[in-house]
Amino acid sequence: MNLQASRGDGFLRTDQLVKRFDGIAAVDDVSLSINKGEIFALLGSSGCGKSTLLRMLAGFEKPSSGVVMLGGVDIASFPPYERPINMMFQSYALFPHLNIWENIAFGLKREGMPKPQIDARVAEMLKLVQLEAFSKRKPHQLSGGQQQRVALARSLAKKPELLLLDEPLGALDKKLRERTQFELINILESVGVTCVMVTHDQDEAMAMASRIAVMSHGRVLQVGTPKEIYEHPNCRFVADFIGNVNLFEGELTVDAADRCEVTTPWGVINVGHGISGTLGMAAAIAVRPEKIHISKSRPGVTVNLFTGKVLEIAYFGSYNTFIVEVKAPDGWPRTVKIMETNTTRYESSVITWDDQVFFWWDDSAPVVLTQ
Repeated sequence: MNLQASRGDGFLRTDQLVKRFDGIAAVDDVSLSINKGEIFALLGSSGCGKSTLLRMLAGFEKPSSGVVMLGGVDIASFPPYERPINMMFQSYALFPHLNIWENIAFGLKREGMPKPQIDARVAEMLKLVQLEAFSKRKPHQLSGGQQQRVALARSLAKKPELLLLDEPLGALDKKLRERTQFELINILESVGVTCVMVTHDQDEAMAMASRIAVMSHGRVLQVGTPKEIYEHPNCRFVADFIGNVNLFEGELTVDAADRCEVTTPWGVINVGHGISGTLGMAAAIAVRPEKIHISKSRPGVTVNLFTGKVLEIAYFGSYNTFIVEVKAPDGWPRTVKIMETNTTRYESSVITWDDQVFFWWDDSAPVVLTQ
């Protein structure tokens, strides 16, 4: 199959894609456009439909309705073996009785590729993943990170137009996973293959993907770059799912071109832009913990300033987390999470448990959410 599409043309597209099991939609009206050469992440919690969507792209599940276009060709009805797609599973699925060279060559032999071409392609893949010295070893003789690279080399050996990764780093421990993320990005970018990855790990998606689709209950809630998803979430679910966030529920009481105010039980929150909303409408203010300042002394600010009592302090090495209880005038308490970066090796914070503190943020920090 000869597929042609330039970068930015929507090389892979789904249009109103639906998959139902026993009448229940696991994937519900998903329309996506993924560019050639892009690393695109499907991010969501277990059961959100991301793996079902990936399996439809691979051909392992047939859509109930909708279209899957790859390079301008509708492949929704094509069986997996007729699609120029390869899929790498979380378990890697390496053949334990074959050595690394044989694992990478397996699919090429099945296609009937001449031996000289197989030798050249396997050598190319081993060099790509920097495992030339391990070609005669069996999978169990390699580390988890090395096995992951073998599985990637085998997936890339047939030069697929599209590579699908199902929780690609899920079997690795945290430190190895973080190191392997960058190795995997470099390999994929050097090959230039279009890649769609499924993950429930937001840090993995943020580190690896050029764009992310956040999914919940079979639907795509927001698509954007990691920065767009984090700094400009479009709804409460996305704001709460990506990173840490404090959500203050209230109602819109001022809405001008250059500012708005949301009145909450804990006070009025000022935002440095308008939202073209309706006064009195329900709204939530999302504020990331790292954008909140904290001090025992009253600061020289008059807006977005609150007081509370420190309930918990946790040291995470690069930053401290404070859990502060703030009470509404009617006595209704809630907690606020605040993160403070540790910039020196020595104790710099004078704040301790049960202290009364002030905390505040700039009017550029909040995001107003109306859904």
